[in-house]
Amino acid sequence: MNQFQFIEDPGLLAPLIISGLAALLILVFRTKPNLREGVSFVAATGTFISLLLLSSGVSQGAGRIFEIITIVPGLHFKLALDGPGCILALVSSLLWIGVTAYNIGYMRSLNERNQTRYYFCFTTAMFGAVGAALSANILTLFFFYEIISLFTYPLVTHHMNQESRRAGLKYLVYLIGASKLFFLSAMALTYAYTGSLDFRLSEFSSGIFPPETPRTAIMAIYALFLAGFAKAAIIPLHNWLPSAMVAPTPVSALLHAVAVVKVGVFCICRTILNIVGLENMDALHLSAPTAWAAIFTILAASLIALTKDDLKARLAYSTISQLSYIVLGVALLAPLSVQGGLLHIAAHAFGKITLFMAAGAIFVVTGVKSIRLMSGLGRQMPWTFGAFGLACLTMIGVPPAIGFASKWNIALGAAGLHQTAIIIALMLSALLNAAYFAPIFFQAFFGRPKEAEAGHTCENTAISSRREAPLSMLLPLCATALISLLLGLYPEIILKFLDQTGWR
Repeated sequence: MNQFQFIEDPGLLAPLIISGLAALLILVFRTKPNLREGVSFVAATGTFISLLLLSSGVSQGAGRIFEIITIVPGLHFKLALDGPGCILALVSSLLWIGVTAYNIGYMRSLNERNQTRYYFCFTTAMFGAVGAALSANILTLFFFYEIISLFTYPLVTHHMNQESRRAGLKYLVYLIGASKLFFLSAMALTYAYTGSLDFRLSEFSSGIFPPETPRTAIMAIYALFLAGFAKAAIIPLHNWLPSAMVAPTPVSALLHAVAVVKVGVFCICRTILNIVGLENMDALHLSAPTAWAAIFTILAASLIALTKDDLKARLAYSTISQLSYIVLGVALLAPLSVQGGLLHIAAHAFGKITLFMAAGAIFVVTGVKSIRLMSGLGRQMPWTFGAFGLACLTMIGVPPAIGFASKWNIALGAAGLHQTAIIIALMLSALLNAAYFAPIFFQAFFGRPKEAEAGHTCENTAISSRREAPLSMLLPLCATALISLLLGLYPEIILKFLDQTGWR
């Protein structure tokens, strides 16, 4: 296993300062929409550039680390940047740029209310996502995890109607309830047994627990961590996610592709690789039940997705399914599968955000949410549905999209472990993915147009007369679709950050 060297660097504060300051400036410019939105765009770009500069040494075996403050010995706020952290941080901040442009077109086209609150909470949630990626220990991770939960709640309840309030309550019960009951308990027990909450970042073999730690204690702590990460949406802790679809489409993109769910599965990756460690996962037989829980979620959520006619609802259950590929890859512990699981963080992010932005563009132009009413719309909106089709390739796992590279490596890892049943399950899941995505694309281009039903027509006639959504919406979704294709052709762009982990 490669040893990874960390260099003390206060520059790790830069992306957090940029994103945190931007949230405050949005409140300052609340009466000046152009400046408010400009701050969002500049902050997203500045955060990405700062992270890109910080990550330049990671692929060469030199990470970054910085301790902010020590509360008591072994308990402090601390930042670090390693390979997996680079993937989440760079992907999140890059997509933030695109979603910011998309936000402007979406919110203005529909004349949404409370836009200052919306942009403030959106920016603060991205601040939390970047902070989670940069966390060097469990305490810091918990802090940013909670920030994301608290500031995405107003986004879920943005419309302030009965449906959104009900969804927001479920959102809080699942996410805040699970973290307070289970995540916090696991953190306290970990500190009691180890005297520290720091991740084992230099290598993944031994984890942070001393050899004398009781086996049952490690198993119980591991179970508590998994239960505390409801953001990962593993069944049965998934129901909050489809309910949150009442939020505006850019929020759905944020929840499903960038901040919330990605931080959830990232926390599980950290738990397996940097807290429990591979030796304990293997010795305590924790790998198999985790992998099969992921397989069950992949297949069950895919079957439910087949039954959904509302596009955002189908995408929601697709997200539940796709997230578990990440968990499965890491839980198998094989070098190729771990590599594939971590790569799928990026694959799912670019693919799913394209799908949600396409869903929003369709709604803005036509007012249509129902899949059965989208027949023939591809000829009216060829760019939107073309990008939708490319994103579907990633979700299904068809080359040359990046989803093929990630799922192929997970399958190769399973083959190396002679896990035939898991390979069969992966093949079945690919067929299910095709079954609920392909008909949307083909009906859009080759189906006969259907008359919109009551409640599905667009009230804005200036918008409904357009063939495509505004460029501020169309360009980001086309860009993310092309990036997913580019990364599929050149996966080394992402995989280079995993060289230092020993999985290459």
